[in-house]
Amino acid sequence: MKILNPAELEIDLFCKGIQIHKSCTIDRDGRLFSRTRAGLGSGLELVIPGDLKNIWMNVPAEEDFAQNSPYFLVKDHDSYRVLDERTGFRYPVLIPEEPKWYTSKTTSGVPMHRIGVLQGTYLGIYISNSCSYWFNDPPLNCKFCTSGFNVGVNELAQKSVEEVVETAKAAKQESGITFVHFNGGFQNDRDLDDAAQYVKAIKEQVGLLVGIQVVPTPNLWKYDWLIDLGANHFSFCYEFHNPKYFAELCPGKEKTLGQKAFFKALEYTVNKLGKGSCSGEIIAGVEPLEDTLRAIDYITDVGAFPTVCIFRPVIGSDMEDVASPKYEDMLMVMKHAYESCRRKHIPIGIAPNIEVSLIVQPDDGRYLVPRNLNFYINEGLLKLKKFAANKTIFKKELTPHPVLTEEKDQSTYKTAWTDHTVYSSLATGEKENKTSRTSL
Repeated sequence: MKILNPAELEIDLFCKGIQIHKSCTIDRDGRLFSRTRAGLGSGLELVIPGDLKNIWMNVPAEEDFAQNSPYFLVKDHDSYRVLDERTGFRYPVLIPEEPKWYTSKTTSGVPMHRIGVLQGTYLGIYISNSCSYWFNDPPLNCKFCTSGFNVGVNELAQKSVEEVVETAKAAKQESGITFVHFNGGFQNDRDLDDAAQYVKAIKEQVGLLVGIQVVPTPNLWKYDWLIDLGANHFSFCYEFHNPKYFAELCPGKEKTLGQKAFFKALEYTVNKLGKGSCSGEIIAGVEPLEDTLRAIDYITDVGAFPTVCIFRPVIGSDMEDVASPKYEDMLMVMKHAYESCRRKHIPIGIAPNIEVSLIVQPDDGRYLVPRNLNFYINEGLLKLKKFAANKTIFKKELTPHPVLTEEKDQSTYKTAWTDHTVYSSLATGEKENKTSRTSL
C-alpha cells in the first residue's frame, strides 16, 4: 500500500471509521461528540493537513463498523496521529478544540451547544421540531436518519431568534465562522416560514452567509421571499438518484413530495442565485454506483455543486446494520465530483472559511487528479474568482446590514409572483411548461 494523500485518507476514514487509542485525551483536547440532527455529526472532528488545503472531517468512531477499523488515533506527547495498523504509516492530524462558547449560556440560560454546533468551520443549527415523518403510523422517516431520537435530547427542540442570534454572534467572534446553516425536518410546508425569521435576524444583527436545508416547497415564490431576506444558499437532500431507492429509503419524501419536487426546487433556486450557489445532496455507497455518478452530473449540469455524503450506518437508524461502502468506489465518486465541477465551471472553494466536516467537499478532490497544466490553470481561475468575491460579495454579506427595506409579507410574493420559465429536468428528461400566474 502507498501512503495516502489527504483526500484519500479522508475517504478511507469515512469508509472504515477510526478507533481511539487509550493514549488519547479527546475529552480534554477535542470537541464533544454531538449526536444531533440526522446523526452524522456523531464522530470525531479532526483536520488532515495538506499542501493544497487542510481537510476537515467528522470520522465515524462510535458505530459498530468503526470498532474493526485498521485506523487508530494515537497521541504522542502533544501531537496526534492516525496510525494505519496494516502498514504502520502514521499520518499527522490536528484535533480542533472545543470552543469556549459551547458552554456559555444564552440570556435565557441555555448552553449554546444546545442551540448550534460547529461542523467543520461552520455553524449548524436545527431550527424546527423533530421531522414530522417520524410521527406517522407507520413512521415515514428516511431509513438512514436518527433526527427523531436526537432533536430535543442533545439540542433544544425550539430555539428563539434571540438564542440563535446570541449563539451566532459568539461563534463568529470566538471561532471566526462565516457561514450558518439552518436545517430542519419536514414541517408540512412550514419549513421556509420557520426559517425566515432566523435568516433576517442573522443578516441584520450578525452578518454571516446563510444557507438553508429543508424539504422543497411547491410554492416556489417562497424562495424569492427568503432570498430577499438574505438567504445565500439552498441545499436539497434528495439522497438517491435512482427512483426506486429514493422511494424505498425516503418513504416520507416519496409520499408527500416526490423526487421531482427536489429537481424543480434546485433548478429554480440556482436560476435565481447563480451558478455554484446551491447544492444537491446525495448519499453515496447505497444505490448502484452508476446512479450516483449520474446524480453528480445532473447536479453540475443545472449549475449547482454536489454535496456527496459517504453512507454512514448511524447507530439507531433503520440502516445501522448495512455495510459501509468500499474505499475504491468512493474514491471514484469523489474524483468524479471534482472533475464534473471542473468541466461545468462550477466555482468551488470560493467562499471564505467554509469547511464542511460531514462530507468530502468537491474541492477536496483536487488531491485526486494529476497536477498538470489544466489543473494549475483551473486553480488560478478559482483563486481569481475567490479574490474578487471576497472583495465584493462576501465583504458585504459578512457585515450586518438591513434586508427588505420595503416591508413585504407573504401575500405580496403570492400575488406578484410570475414564472415564465420552462422547467426542464435534466434528471428525468421530462419537460413541464409553466404558465404565467398571478396568484397561487
